[in-house]
Amino acid sequence: MIYVSRLNGKTFAVNCELIEFVEATPNTVISMTSGRKIVVLESIDDIIVKILEYKKRVYQHAPSINYHGNEV
Repeated sequence: MIYVSRLNGKTFAVNCELIEFVEATPNTVISMTSGRKIVVLESIDDIIVKILEYKKRVYQHAPSINYHGNEV
């Protein structure tokens, strides 16, 4: 989950695994795989950074797996 802000400034969390794409129209709009669209204050670049930071935190705690699917 990443934290984003609605246009009124209220913060909420979005499951970034369910984001299909993000666009600027000129407001930033997050399109979810469910078809729902969310307008947020953050820029596209800010959203990308938040997603990358989230994935970095998740994957740094994942066990190392070799190409045969076995833990190293």
